[in-house]
Amino acid sequence: MYSMPLPRLALTPDVSHGPLDGAWWPRCDALELELPSLIGSLEPDPGAAVRVSVDPAEWPDAPNTVMAPGRVIAVEPAGPGSEAHVITLDCGTVGRWVLLVVPPGEPAETAARLLAAATDPDNSLTAARMLALAETGRLDGTADEAE
Repeated sequence: MYSMPLPRLALTPDVSHGPLDGAWWPRCDALELELPSLIGSLEPDPGAAVRVSVDPAEWPDAPNTVMAPGRVIAVEPAGPGSEAHVITLDCGTVGRWVLLVVPPGEPAETAARLLAAATDPDNSLTAARMLALAETGRLDGTADEAE
């Protein structure tokens, strides 16, 4: 029996610290392939409504729904003014997470730095700022970086 690989996911320990609750590094840009394992790892109650909002610029071909074992995941575009490079997961009674989306093609070393930075309780940078710093190789020590 085939099972999806575990998602490359890092969550902030305990409570959220700022604009992000962690980061997710999908293996590809096909939400219908990636979302089931991501949502499954968050362990929402069977039958709980699961809604996901995504950046329409990053996911222009996002489906309206994604089938996952035992559930249907509703997918909607994030509204105007929402942050780029972010996915918001609302898993009913289990919680709500706002995650940095690390681009699938990002080199492993850069992705690891982004995953770590997004879960740093002292980091208040936005997803776009973290990605911009990663592009220039200046992501290390982001906690002191002014927005």
